[in-house]
Amino acid sequence: MRIFSKLLPASKLKLVISSIGVLALVVFSAVVLYESTKADVTLVVDGEKETYQTHVNTVEELLEEVDVTVGKHDVLSHELNAAIENGMGIEYKTARQVTVSIDGEQSIYYTVAETVGEFLEENQLTFSDRDDVSHKKDATITDGLTFSVEQAFQVTINDGVEEKQVWTTGGTIQNLLDNHNIILNDHDKVEPTLDENVQQDTEIDITRIEIKTVEVEESIEYKTETKQSNELEKGKQKVVSEGKNGTIVKTYEVTLENGEEIDRELIEEKVLKESQNRVVAVGTREPARNLTTLSSGTRPPSGTELTMTASAFTAFCNGCSGYTATGINLKANPNRKVIAVDPNVIPLGTKVWVEGYGEAIAGDTGGSIRGNRIDVHVPTKSDAYRWGVRTVKVVIID
Repeated sequence: MRIFSKLLPASKLKLVISSIGVLALVVFSAVVLYESTKADVTLVVDGEKETYQTHVNTVEELLEEVDVTVGKHDVLSHELNAAIENGMGIEYKTARQVTVSIDGEQSIYYTVAETVGEFLEENQLTFSDRDDVSHKKDATITDGLTFSVEQAFQVTINDGVEEKQVWTTGGTIQNLLDNHNIILNDHDKVEPTLDENVQQDTEIDITRIEIKTVEVEESIEYKTETKQSNELEKGKQKVVSEGKNGTIVKTYEVTLENGEEIDRELIEEKVLKESQNRVVAVGTREPARNLTTLSSGTRPPSGTELTMTASAFTAFCNGCSGYTATGINLKANPNRKVIAVDPNVIPLGTKVWVEGYGEAIAGDTGGSIRGNRIDVHVPTKSDAYRWGVRTVKVVIID
């Protein structure tokens, strides 16, 4: 200014100063006018809100001005060529990549949804409550999120005699049984094995094995015991004491397969009451014979008659051979009528009739049989004792 004041006269200096002032005022006014003509625009980028004053004409120019690039899958509230207006509100959302894996098969999605639930609804993806999903519906969507789904399928479980249809998303058979509160006992069998993975065509067979102890009370049948008795005649019996059944408790280990018994093993026996045998006396005594009845026919009408002493003998005595002096086998013919005689009195082979004995043949001899003495043959010792020694009439028939 001092330079101007030296070069210019005072009047001209005042003029210059006034011109500068006017120019400055014009410039200031122009600036004020320029700023006053800017449009106020509110821009919300991924939830972040900013207000801008701009002279740009379109939305695209504004985004370029604030360094926002719109991607293919991004969402913008206005068209890029939309004109900027004062007070305008623009919203922009950057799309996030989401990978959806369904039973191992992957698909790529882009979304501006905030939550998993909104994303699923947006893409019409629905899943059952039985399916195994990696994220809850209220989980926030982040870029690069992988949403995994294992879809449930039905398998058949033959649990003993009961058939069940259950839902699963896989895993081992042990996992499946645990998830459905199916408890195995120590002896139960499972096919396939518990460590095998469940597939859609898997059918699980559970064989329920139960081993239990069973006590069974049984009757011990009495036995019949026979005792020989000389007090009874042969062919006769007499019950001496009645038999009584006993009682035994048998303990078994019983194996049941699906409720049906497949094995029973006896592990212990305990006698509660012994049985008592039935005792039967069996007669051994020869029946009494009325020797008079042994006679065949009546006394012959004629013949030499002798009075003789008669005793009795049997072929079954100790040391007896059973054969007579004439060769008759009395053991083979115990009822044969034979008498022992003194051959000097009655010749061997003579037919005789003996009182109380009947017709007989003189077929044997004896050391003590002398003179008018005979010995009649009887079947048993008891018959001989009953005969005793007696005096009889003997008629020689021929």
